[in-house]
Amino acid sequence: MYQIRMVNCAFFARHGVFDQEEFLGQRFYVDAVLTVDPGDALETDSIEGTVDYGVAFQEIERIVTGKRRFLIEAIALEIAKALCARFPQIVTAEITVRKPNAPVPGVLDHVEVTVVHEAKAGTGG
Repeated sequence: MYQIRMVNCAFFARHGVFDQEEFLGQRFYVDAVLTVDPGDALETDSIEGTVDYGVAFQEIERIVTGKRRFLIEAIALEIAKALCARFPQIVTAEITVRKPNAPVPGVLDHVEVTVVHEAKAGTGG
């Protein structure tokens, strides 16, 4: 097994509980740590047996820039499930979503959540 780490994928979207968050939108950042069982793909140098991270990035982008969500936790879970469904080689998907302009009464760099999703054996999700 090995891990693919996609770090700081950035997207503009309109997620959040408050109307102003939907109206203004903001940038969201996503990290994906994918634990992969490649079978013999590493030995045979075969992309078909592993995870194409270009396709994985597109899947993350589709979800983050798609339907509005109130919770960044929901976004993280949807990404994890989608990646496991798309790539049956993924054993575990750990997805972190960062929201730099979270509406909190104080100063902070960002709020982030991490969801860990274990793929069901043989189903890819």
